[in-house]
Amino acid sequence: MRFKAKFHKNPKSFKDNFSSQSAHYAAYRPGYPEKLFRFLAGECRECKLAWDAGTGNGQAAQKLALHFEDVYATDASSTQIFNAVPKPNITYAVSNEQAPALKRRSVNLITVAQALQWFDTEVFYAEAERVLKKHGLIACWSYKLFRINSEIDREIDRFYSDTLGRYWDPERRLVETGYRTLSFPFREMRSPRFEMKATWNFESMIGILGSWSAVANFKKREGYDPVSENTDRLKAAWGNVDQTREVCWTLSMRVGRVF
Repeated sequence: MRFKAKFHKNPKSFKDNFSSQSAHYAAYRPGYPEKLFRFLAGECRECKLAWDAGTGNGQAAQKLALHFEDVYATDASSTQIFNAVPKPNITYAVSNEQAPALKRRSVNLITVAQALQWFDTEVFYAEAERVLKKHGLIACWSYKLFRINSEIDREIDRFYSDTLGRYWDPERRLVETGYRTLSFPFREMRSPRFEMKATWNFESMIGILGSWSAVANFKKREGYDPVSENTDRLKAAWGNVDQTREVCWTLSMRVGRVF
Protein backbone atom coordinates (compact mmCIF):
# COMPACT_ATOMS: atom_id res chain seq x y z
CA MET A 1 0.00 0.00 0.00
CA ARG A 2 1.31 3.44 -0.89
CA PHE A 3 -0.14 6.87 -0.32
CA LYS A 4 0.16 10.12 -2.14
CA ALA A 5 1.20 12.77 0.36
CA LYS A 6 -1.45 15.40 0.84
CA PHE A 7 -1.74 18.67 2.72
CA HIS A 8 -5.06 18.51 4.53
CA LYS A 9 -6.74 21.48 6.06
CA ASN A 10 -6.93 21.11 9.80
CA PRO A 11 -10.36 20.97 11.47
CA LYS A 12 -9.26 23.73 13.85
CA SER A 13 -6.27 25.95 14.49
CA PHE A 14 -3.41 24.46 16.44
CA LYS A 15 -0.71 25.77 18.73
CA ASP A 16 2.36 25.86 16.54
CA ASN A 17 5.18 25.90 19.08
CA PHE A 18 7.69 24.03 16.98
CA SER A 19 7.73 25.24 13.36
CA SER A 20 10.02 28.17 14.14
CA GLN A 21 12.61 25.80 15.59
CA SER A 22 11.87 22.57 13.74
CA ALA A 23 15.48 22.05 12.62
CA HIS A 24 16.60 22.58 16.23
CA TYR A 25 13.94 20.12 17.36
CA ALA A 26 15.09 17.53 14.84
CA ALA A 27 18.74 17.86 15.85
CA TYR A 28 18.33 17.48 19.61
CA ARG A 29 15.22 15.50 20.46
CA PRO A 30 16.07 12.07 21.95
CA GLY A 31 15.33 8.85 20.11
CA TYR A 32 12.77 6.35 21.35
CA PRO A 33 14.03 2.89 22.38
CA GLU A 34 13.91 0.05 19.89
CA LYS A 35 12.39 -2.21 22.56
CA LEU A 36 9.26 -0.04 22.51
CA PHE A 37 8.64 -0.65 18.82
CA ARG A 38 9.38 -4.36 19.07
CA PHE A 39 6.79 -4.56 21.84
CA LEU A 40 4.15 -2.69 19.82
CA ALA A 41 4.76 -4.72 16.67
CA GLY A 42 4.61 -7.91 18.71
CA GLU A 43 1.18 -6.95 20.08
CA CYS A 44 -0.25 -6.43 16.57
CA ARG A 45 -1.90 -9.31 14.72
CA GLU A 46 -0.27 -8.09 11.53
CA CYS A 47 2.22 -5.36 10.72
CA LYS A 48 0.96 -3.89 7.48
CA LEU A 49 0.04 -0.28 8.25
CA ALA A 50 0.83 2.06 11.13
CA TRP A 51 -0.32 5.66 11.54
CA ASP A 52 1.99 7.94 13.53
CA ALA A 53 -0.14 10.94 14.51
CA GLY A 54 1.64 14.12 15.57
CA THR A 55 4.82 12.76 14.05
CA GLY A 56 6.86 15.96 14.37
CA ASN A 57 10.04 15.30 12.41
CA GLY A 58 9.23 11.60 12.11
CA GLN A 59 11.25 10.14 14.99
CA ALA A 60 8.71 7.47 15.86
CA ALA A 61 7.71 6.95 12.22
CA GLN A 62 11.26 6.04 11.27
CA LYS A 63 11.36 3.34 13.94
CA LEU A 64 7.93 2.05 12.94
CA ALA A 65 9.12 1.76 9.35
CA LEU A 66 11.49 -1.01 10.45
CA HIS A 67 8.56 -3.14 11.62
CA PHE A 68 5.62 -2.22 9.36
CA GLU A 69 5.16 -2.51 5.60
CA ASP A 70 3.85 1.06 5.45
CA VAL A 71 3.75 4.01 7.80
CA TYR A 72 1.49 7.03 7.40
CA ALA A 73 2.86 9.95 9.43
CA THR A 74 0.97 13.18 9.99
CA ASP A 75 1.68 16.47 11.71
CA ALA A 76 -0.13 19.81 11.75
CA SER A 77 3.15 21.66 11.10
CA SER A 78 4.26 21.71 7.47
CA THR A 79 7.70 22.86 8.62
CA GLN A 80 8.10 19.82 10.85
CA ILE A 81 7.08 17.56 7.97
CA PHE A 82 9.60 19.32 5.71
CA ASN A 83 12.35 18.43 8.21
CA ALA A 84 11.29 14.78 8.52
CA VAL A 85 13.68 12.08 7.31
CA PRO A 86 12.27 10.37 4.20
CA LYS A 87 12.05 6.60 3.91
CA PRO A 88 10.56 4.55 1.06
CA ASN A 89 7.76 3.10 3.17
CA ILE A 90 6.82 6.31 5.03
CA THR A 91 4.27 8.74 3.63
CA TYR A 92 4.25 12.13 5.35
CA ALA A 93 1.22 14.42 5.27
CA VAL A 94 0.20 17.66 6.92
CA SER A 95 -2.85 17.01 9.06
CA ASN A 96 -3.79 17.16 12.70
CA GLU A 97 -6.07 14.71 14.54
CA GLN A 98 -7.51 13.17 11.40
CA ALA A 99 -6.19 11.18 8.46
CA PRO A 100 -8.68 11.42 5.57
CA ALA A 101 -6.39 9.41 3.29
CA LEU A 102 -6.72 6.32 5.50
CA LYS A 103 -9.54 3.92 4.77
CA ARG A 104 -11.92 2.61 7.39
CA ARG A 105 -10.58 -0.40 9.31
CA SER A 106 -7.21 -0.27 7.53
CA VAL A 107 -4.69 0.45 10.31
CA ASN A 108 -2.99 -2.06 12.60
CA LEU A 109 -1.35 0.41 14.96
CA ILE A 110 -1.71 4.09 15.84
CA THR A 111 1.08 5.81 17.76
CA VAL A 112 1.18 9.27 19.32
CA ALA A 113 4.59 10.20 20.70
CA GLN A 114 4.64 13.23 23.04
CA ALA A 115 1.82 14.90 21.08
CA LEU A 116 -1.56 13.83 22.49
CA GLN A 117 -1.75 16.97 24.63
CA TRP A 118 -2.10 19.07 21.47
CA PHE A 119 -5.01 17.06 20.03
CA ASP A 120 -8.73 17.52 20.21
CA THR A 121 -9.05 14.07 21.75
CA GLU A 122 -12.75 13.69 20.94
CA VAL A 123 -11.98 14.16 17.23
CA PHE A 124 -8.86 12.02 17.37
CA TYR A 125 -10.43 9.11 19.22
CA ALA A 126 -13.32 9.04 16.75
CA GLU A 127 -10.80 8.89 13.90
CA ALA A 128 -8.90 6.13 15.66
CA GLU A 129 -12.10 4.10 15.98
CA ARG A 130 -12.73 4.64 12.27
CA VAL A 131 -9.36 3.59 10.90
CA LEU A 132 -8.21 0.87 13.31
CA LYS A 133 -8.84 -2.73 12.36
CA LYS A 134 -10.57 -5.05 14.77
CA HIS A 135 -8.15 -5.72 17.65
CA GLY A 136 -6.02 -2.84 16.37
CA LEU A 137 -3.70 -1.15 18.84
CA ILE A 138 -3.34 2.48 19.89
CA ALA A 139 -0.33 3.60 21.92
CA CYS A 140 0.17 7.12 23.30
CA TRP A 141 3.27 7.99 25.30
CA SER A 142 4.91 10.99 26.87
CA TYR A 143 7.98 11.83 28.90
CA LYS A 144 8.75 14.51 31.45
CA LEU A 145 12.11 16.02 32.37
CA PHE A 146 15.37 14.24 31.69
CA ARG A 147 17.44 13.17 34.67
CA ILE A 148 21.24 13.29 34.93
CA ASN A 149 22.37 13.77 38.53
CA SER A 150 21.11 15.61 41.60
CA GLU A 151 23.05 18.85 41.01
CA ILE A 152 22.15 19.22 37.34
CA ASP A 153 18.58 18.03 37.92
CA ARG A 154 18.12 20.75 40.56
CA GLU A 155 19.16 23.45 38.08
CA ILE A 156 16.95 21.99 35.34
CA ASP A 157 13.98 21.87 37.72
CA ARG A 158 14.58 25.52 38.67
CA PHE A 159 14.78 26.55 35.00
CA TYR A 160 11.67 24.51 34.15
CA SER A 161 9.53 25.88 37.00
CA ASP A 162 10.92 29.26 38.02
CA THR A 163 12.13 30.66 34.69
CA LEU A 164 9.67 28.99 32.32
CA GLY A 165 6.74 28.19 34.61
CA ARG A 166 4.21 30.66 33.21
CA TYR A 167 5.39 30.15 29.63
CA TRP A 168 4.34 26.51 29.45
CA ASP A 169 1.03 25.97 27.69
CA PRO A 170 -1.75 24.58 29.93
CA GLU A 171 -1.54 21.35 27.94
CA ARG A 172 1.85 20.67 29.53
CA ARG A 173 -0.01 19.52 32.63
CA LEU A 174 -1.26 16.52 30.65
CA VAL A 175 2.34 15.47 30.06
CA GLU A 176 3.22 15.93 33.72
CA THR A 177 0.43 13.52 34.67
CA GLY A 178 1.39 10.97 32.00
CA TYR A 179 -1.94 11.48 30.19
CA ARG A 180 -3.69 9.80 33.15
CA THR A 181 -6.20 12.64 33.44
CA LEU A 182 -7.31 12.17 29.83
CA SER A 183 -10.14 9.88 28.79
CA PHE A 184 -8.97 6.78 26.94
CA PRO A 185 -11.98 4.98 25.41
CA PHE A 186 -10.18 1.79 24.46
CA ARG A 187 -9.68 -1.55 26.15
CA GLU A 188 -6.57 -0.56 28.05
CA MET A 189 -3.73 -2.98 28.63
CA ARG A 190 -0.59 -2.88 30.73
CA SER A 191 2.72 -2.25 29.05
CA PRO A 192 6.34 -2.76 30.10
CA ARG A 193 8.40 0.11 31.48
CA PHE A 194 10.46 1.87 28.83
CA GLU A 195 13.21 4.44 29.13
CA MET A 196 15.00 6.67 26.68
CA LYS A 197 18.70 6.97 27.28
CA ALA A 198 21.39 9.14 25.73
CA THR A 199 24.95 10.30 26.28
CA TRP A 200 25.33 14.06 26.20
CA ASN A 201 27.95 16.72 26.48
CA PHE A 202 26.99 20.17 27.74
CA GLU A 203 26.14 21.45 24.28
CA SER A 204 23.66 18.62 23.79
CA MET A 205 21.80 19.60 26.95
CA ILE A 206 21.68 23.26 25.91
CA GLY A 207 20.35 22.13 22.53
CA ILE A 208 17.46 20.17 24.01
CA LEU A 209 16.52 23.05 26.29
CA GLY A 210 16.38 25.31 23.25
CA SER A 211 13.83 22.99 21.62
CA TRP A 212 11.31 23.29 24.48
CA SER A 213 8.00 24.91 23.55
CA ALA A 214 8.12 27.13 26.65
CA VAL A 215 11.44 28.54 25.47
CA ALA A 216 9.82 29.44 22.16
CA ASN A 217 6.95 31.08 24.05
CA PHE A 218 9.39 32.98 26.27
CA LYS A 219 11.32 34.32 23.26
CA LYS A 220 8.12 35.51 21.60
CA ARG A 221 6.91 37.36 24.69
CA GLU A 222 10.13 38.63 26.21
CA GLY A 223 12.34 39.07 23.14
CA TYR A 224 15.40 37.24 24.42
CA ASP A 225 16.64 33.68 24.96
CA PRO A 226 16.17 32.34 28.50
CA VAL A 227 18.59 29.49 27.84
CA SER A 228 21.44 31.93 27.17
CA GLU A 229 20.53 33.85 30.31
CA ASN A 230 20.92 30.68 32.39
CA THR A 231 23.92 29.13 30.65
CA ASP A 232 26.43 30.07 33.35
CA ARG A 233 24.40 28.45 36.13
CA LEU A 234 23.87 25.33 34.07
CA LYS A 235 27.55 25.21 33.15
CA ALA A 236 28.56 25.43 36.82
CA ALA A 237 26.30 22.47 37.61
CA TRP A 238 27.61 20.45 34.68
CA GLY A 239 31.32 20.99 35.27
CA ASN A 240 33.71 20.30 32.40
CA VAL A 241 31.61 21.12 29.32
CA ASP A 242 33.39 18.47 27.27
CA GLN A 243 32.59 15.72 29.76
CA THR A 244 29.79 13.42 28.64
CA ARG A 245 27.05 12.29 30.99
CA GLU A 246 24.34 9.65 30.89
CA VAL A 247 20.80 11.02 30.48
CA CYS A 248 17.52 9.19 31.13
CA TRP A 249 13.80 9.79 30.56
CA THR A 250 11.04 7.45 31.73
CA LEU A 251 8.17 7.02 29.28
CA SER A 252 4.56 7.12 30.46
CA MET A 253 2.33 5.01 28.21
CA ARG A 254 -1.32 4.35 27.60
CA VAL A 255 -2.01 1.41 25.30
CA GLY A 256 -5.36 -0.04 24.26
CA ARG A 257 -7.29 -1.97 21.62
CA VAL A 258 -10.49 -1.52 19.67
CA PHE A 259 -12.89 -4.44 19.31
